[in-house]
Amino acid sequence: MPELLLELFSEEIPARMQARAAEDLVRLVTDALAPLNPRDARGFSGPRRIALTLTLDGVVPGTTVAERGPREGAPEKALAGFTRKHGVTPADLVLEDGFWVLNRTVPPVEAATRIAEALPPLLRRFPWPKSMRWGEGSGFTWVRPLRRILCLLDGETVAFSLADGEDDGHGLRADRLTEGHRFTAPGAFAVTDAAAWRDGLRARQVLVDAAERRALIEEGTTRLAAEEGLRIVPDPGLVDEVAGLTEWPVPFLGRIDETFMDLPREVMQVSMRVNQRYFALINDDGSAAPRFAFVANLLPEDGGALTIAGNERVLRARFADARHFWDLDRARTLASRVGALDAITFHAALGSQGARVQRIVRLAGLLAPMVGADPAQAERAALLAKADLTTGMVGEFPELQGVMGAYYARHDGEADPVATAIAEHYMPRGQNDGVPAAPVSIAVALADKIDSLAAFFAAGEKPGGSGDPYALRRAALGVIRIIRENALRLDLVKLFVLAAEALPETLRDAPDLALLPGFVAERLRVQLRAEGARHDILAAISSGNEDSDITRLLARTDALAAMLATDDGQNLLAATRRAANILRIEDRKDGPHDGAPDPTLYEQPEERELANALLDVIPAVETTIAAERFEDAMRDAARLRPVLDRFFDAVTVNADRADLRANRLRLLAELRRMTVLIADFSQI
Repeated sequence: MPELLLELFSEEIPARMQARAAEDLVRLVTDALAPLNPRDARGFSGPRRIALTLTLDGVVPGTTVAERGPREGAPEKALAGFTRKHGVTPADLVLEDGFWVLNRTVPPVEAATRIAEALPPLLRRFPWPKSMRWGEGSGFTWVRPLRRILCLLDGETVAFSLADGEDDGHGLRADRLTEGHRFTAPGAFAVTDAAAWRDGLRARQVLVDAAERRALIEEGTTRLAAEEGLRIVPDPGLVDEVAGLTEWPVPFLGRIDETFMDLPREVMQVSMRVNQRYFALINDDGSAAPRFAFVANLLPEDGGALTIAGNERVLRARFADARHFWDLDRARTLASRVGALDAITFHAALGSQGARVQRIVRLAGLLAPMVGADPAQAERAALLAKADLTTGMVGEFPELQGVMGAYYARHDGEADPVATAIAEHYMPRGQNDGVPAAPVSIAVALADKIDSLAAFFAAGEKPGGSGDPYALRRAALGVIRIIRENALRLDLVKLFVLAAEALPETLRDAPDLALLPGFVAERLRVQLRAEGARHDILAAISSGNEDSDITRLLARTDALAAMLATDDGQNLLAATRRAANILRIEDRKDGPHDGAPDPTLYEQPEERELANALLDVIPAVETTIAAERFEDAMRDAARLRPVLDRFFDAVTVNADRADLRANRLRLLAELRRMTVLIADFSQI
C-alpha cells in the first residue's frame, strides 16, 4: 500500500502545544483522506516539526452517483434549473419512480491528486491554540513561522502550495526537503521515504519520536543520579516539557553550592523547575541532594564541562535571588502580614482577601469540633493561611503558596498543627495529590474550599459547560475526597448555609446557592463513574433524599450494590420494578392507591404472606436504616424476594372485582413504601 509522509517544519513550537498538534494532524488528515482508507497512522512532534506517516489506497474508486431532480410533470422551469445546475440536457436524465434522475459517473481519483487537493485548506485552518502572522503578502498563520513542507507518497513528491488567490502563502510549496539539528547539522537534505526521513534526521542529531526522547531523558538522568547514590524527584510533566525542548537530548549532572543547601527543599525544586527546567535530586532519606540534572540539546565537543559550569553559574544566581526572598520574608512575622490582605481584591462582589480570610476563620472554628480539631488552632491557622501571598517568595513562585506560609509560621514559633494546616489547606491540589489527615488541617482545608464554593455560587460565578475559571469543580472534588478519605460525618448542606451566612448581605440569599448541593452530588457521581463504581446506585439512593452526609450515602450505596450483586437482589429489583410499573399505570386511571390494605379482602394465601412479610420487613428496614446498619437493612429487604415471586406467580393484581383490585394495589403501594426507604429503584 502507498505510504504518505507529511512533515511541517517551522521555527520552535512551544513544548506544551506539540503533542496535541501531532494528534490534530493525524485526525484531520485521516478524516480528509477517508475515501483512501488511511490506516496505520502515526504522529510525530518535536521542537521544530510535526509530522505523520500512514498507509492508504492508491486511488479513490470511481462510482456512479444518482442525483434526483424534479417530479415528472413538474414545471419546465424546475427541470431547466436542475439541468443547468448540473451542466446537462434533459436527454441525459432518466425517469425513475416518478422523478427525473441524473446518473453521473464519478471517475477514479489518484491518491496524489486527492492529497494535493485536501492538504492546503486543511493546513490553512489548522487549530493551533495561538497562531501568528509573519512577513508580508500573506494572511497564512502558523504557531511559529512555517519554513518547509515535506510531502511524499511512495517516495514521490506530492506537489501543492499554500497559495490561495492573491495570498501567496509565503511561497510555501511541498517538496522532499527537511532539515537536521539547527547547530550540528544545519541545512536542508532530501529524503525518499519515511524510513529515510527518520534515519536521515537521526544521523543529523534529531530524534523525531517524542516517546524516544522522553525515554532517553528519564533513563539518562536516572542513571547519572544512581551513579552517585541519588534519586531524581519524579516529575513527568517536566520530562514531557524537556522532551519538547530538545531534539537530541543529552543529560548531565551539575553541583549545587553548599551555601544554598539550607534553603527549603521546595524552594530549590521550584526554582530549578520553573526558571531552568532542571531536575531536582534527593538522597535516599528524601532530603535534598547538592546536585541537579539538566538536559542539553546536543553533545558538546568538550564532553560537557563548559555546559555544566555554565548551568551551575546560572543556578547560583537563581538561588541567590531565592536566598534574598527567604531572608527578607523572615524579617517579619506571618501574623504581621495578615492586615495587608485587606488591600488585595479577591473578587469584585466578594471583597478583599482579608474579608475572605475572616470568613474562613469563622467557618474553620465551626468545623473544628465536627472533625475533632482544636477550634483555637483551626482559627489561628485559617487566619495565617493566606498571609504568605504577601511575601516575596510566593510573589516570585506562586506554586509555593501554603508551603512558604508553613515555613514562616514555624520560624515564628507557631504551633506545629497550625503550621501543618497552613501547608496543607490547599490540598488536594490535583487528582494525584493527597488529602490532609490532621484534624486542624482538615478543618482549614474544608473551610477554604466550602467558602470558595458558597462565595462564587452566590456571586453568580458557577461553572458553565467546560468553563470553570475559579476551579470550583476541583474545590468540590477536594471537599468530597477529604470527607471520603477521612470518613468524616458532615452535613454539607448545613455547612453551605453556615458559609453563606458570612457572605456580604446582598449575596446571602442568592438563588444559585440552592444549586450547590446538586453540584457537589454531581461531582461525587463523576468521581464514582471514574472509579468504575455504581454511580447509578448513588443516584437511586439520593433520589428524594435530602441527606448530604457523603459517608452515610456511600455506605448505603455500597450496601445496596452488594445486595444487587446477588441473585436475591436482582430478583427483588425485578419484582419491585414490576410492582412500580403496575402502580404507575393504575394510578393514572384511578389512583393514588394509598392507605393500608384491608386484611379481610385477602382471598389468596400469597396475598396474606406478602402482607405479613411487609408488616415484618418495613419496621425492620426503618430501624436498621435509622441505626445506619445498611447491610442489615438490605438483608431484611432481600427476605421479600421469595414472597414476591410467589405473589406475582399466583395473584392477578387487576382482578375483575374492583374491591379486590384496589386492595391488591394498596398492598403493592406498601411494597413501594418499603423500597423508597432504600432507594428509587427506577434509576438503577
